[in-house]
Amino acid sequence: MARFFPFVTALLLSVIILFTPASGVPSSPPGTDKVVHAALFALLALTALHARLPRAAVLAGLVAYAGASEVAQHLLTGLGRSGDVADAVTDVAGIGLGWLLHRWLARRGGRVRGGAGGRQA
Repeated sequence: MARFFPFVTALLLSVIILFTPASGVPSSPPGTDKVVHAALFALLALTALHARLPRAAVLAGLVAYAGASEVAQHLLTGLGRSGDVADAVTDVAGIGLGWLLHRWLARRGGRVRGGAGGRQA
């Protein structure tokens, strides 16, 4: 059960970040929103894979969420936000980044710490 907590937390965080009305979003330098999108979806992918959710479902679900969140931002005019295809593309790049990070961490986890230079067992 504890493996799911980081993913659920990341998912709730994403809802807050993606659907906060524009009036509640702090001003930031140009391009910051792309960094936030990539980091957020990397976190979602990383925590979903950590929770051992089925990989195909994680990939399909997060790609669908990336697109749906942008459509929702466009359609929910009360948020004062707009959907952006570039944000969705950045989200998908973030999914890939999270996937690679999970893979890298999993490989590092197989190494024995300590000893002569931390050689593999």
